[in-house]
Amino acid sequence: MNYEQIFKNIDDILWKEAGCSNELDYVEQTSWILFLKYLDDYEKEKASEMFLKGEEYVGILKPEFRWEQWVCPKKEDGTIDVKKRKTDTDLTDFVDKQLFPYLKSFKDKHPKDSIQYQIGEIFADIKNKIASGSNLREILNYADGLKFQSTADKHEMSHLYESKIHKMGNAGRNGGEYYTPRPLIRTIVKVVDPQIGETVYDGACGSAGFLCEAFKYMNEKATIVDAKQILQKSTFYGREKKALAYIIGIMNMIFHGVESPNIEHTNTLSIKASEITNSERKDVVLANPPFGGKERSEIQGNFSIKTGETAYLFMQHFIKMLKAGGRAGIVIKNTFLSNTDNASVKLRQELLETCNLHTILDLPSGVFTGAGVKTVVLFFDKGRPTEKVWYYQLNLDRNLGKTNPLSEKDLEDFVTLQKTFAISPNSWTINIADLDPATLDLSVKNPNRKEETPLRHPDEIIAEMQGLNQECAEILKNI
Repeated sequence: MNYEQIFKNIDDILWKEAGCSNELDYVEQTSWILFLKYLDDYEKEKASEMFLKGEEYVGILKPEFRWEQWVCPKKEDGTIDVKKRKTDTDLTDFVDKQLFPYLKSFKDKHPKDSIQYQIGEIFADIKNKIASGSNLREILNYADGLKFQSTADKHEMSHLYESKIHKMGNAGRNGGEYYTPRPLIRTIVKVVDPQIGETVYDGACGSAGFLCEAFKYMNEKATIVDAKQILQKSTFYGREKKALAYIIGIMNMIFHGVESPNIEHTNTLSIKASEITNSERKDVVLANPPFGGKERSEIQGNFSIKTGETAYLFMQHFIKMLKAGGRAGIVIKNTFLSNTDNASVKLRQELLETCNLHTILDLPSGVFTGAGVKTVVLFFDKGRPTEKVWYYQLNLDRNLGKTNPLSEKDLEDFVTLQKTFAISPNSWTINIADLDPATLDLSVKNPNRKEETPLRHPDEIIAEMQGLNQECAEILKNI
């Protein structure tokens, strides 16, 4: 059975579970099961490596909690030992009352940079929502058919998992905040161009789309073993507040080939911006922070510019997290460019004075399915003030939506022109000295395109006239 069919079969079973009502639940429940299967394969691989070195491998999990003991105990001939295999209420009781508490306890017993701590973080907030022992047994049987050892296996599963995250992004219940369109992410990564040896950070990493795409981009350049080790151990760093997004981000990076992702389960905004040290700063920041949220006053107190807007607090954090000379590509609501409230103006001033905001990509509506907002991408380097900003307005000849999403081809012209900051019907440059110093309004106003008044369809005009005639008739009747 191929992996795509296995994923589909697992979803079909989850659909029967009352506790799993949509794609968010499907991804969450699939993720913790896949993680434990991955952990089993990871341990076997490490044990083999130690055996070849003539050393003994000390397992991460106690024997009774290993996959091969409670999911698929095998006889000497390699077949499943049905008598030892847990099922029905024995299985759900074991998972809920023994396995999850055991894995959760790792968080208090191990250092933060260990895989054990990461296991503890994952199972600290995740709950098993599969109440039926027979359904859980069926899912585990399918999951046992997945393999994580080869690059080809991980590559196939990364595509399937990305597809699940995409569906989740369209599922409502804030699912969209975990998903940034991958063509947009890949374009941002191309423009920022992270290099091997540099550190890459996303403090609002969600499903870790930016980190995964940056890994793929950089891994293609890693031709020697040392470079691949650098990418595995000391390149990618993320933080994520929500438990569901955290486990999805971990699994997504594992599927893309990062064995032990450096993602912290924490509220990034609880970190005082003034206390970020130089050793914590990163070379590259890639992110799409959540916007529209409202933060408490104690969280706002961690920043010099006080505001309840989540995205603005993240912007301050990202500026502080960049090393001198560091580069960033940040997605943000387009109102950031023109809002006249105190916090917005001060934040624009800080960005323009401490960083070179060299490029603004103006995106059309519909890039983010269901979000109902227009966004821009800010590209900037830290260390010198902005003198000029190059704008590119993405004008497409179609409306974007679920069935007609953004593609990398749509962004090819932007990538080409951005290299030289070329002027075109869709791109232009402004001088910061020409801005109103009181507002520093950076609104997107394309001087190269004439605004045309859209022609209305005759049927629309006739319908409006008929409506007005009816309204007039009602008024005359009342008189």
